[in-house]
Amino acid sequence: MPCLVGCLALFTPRLALFLVWLFSDLLQQSFKTVLWPVLGFLFMPLTTLAYAWSIHQAGSIQGGYLILVILAVLFDLGLIGAGARGRRKRDDGG
Repeated sequence: MPCLVGCLALFTPRLALFLVWLFSDLLQQSFKTVLWPVLGFLFMPLTTLAYAWSIHQAGSIQGGYLILVILAVLFDLGLIGAGARGRRKRDDGG
């Protein structure tokens, strides 16, 4: 099951984050307040998943878990940039 959620997270991170919230207590264990998971769902869902998993596995963000979170941030920023570029191309008629 975790492998399926991991693969799902790469294609539809918001759906994977919703399913993790619905079927496990991973987000409640990783975050003290509900504000950060909600903001993560809206803006950086893959980073939120990577952070929650890293905190659950290691208790902190160190070593390989830090690299995982950094890669998730880069993927999220790339998805945001690709969406903005696509909107700009549609608006220009290209």
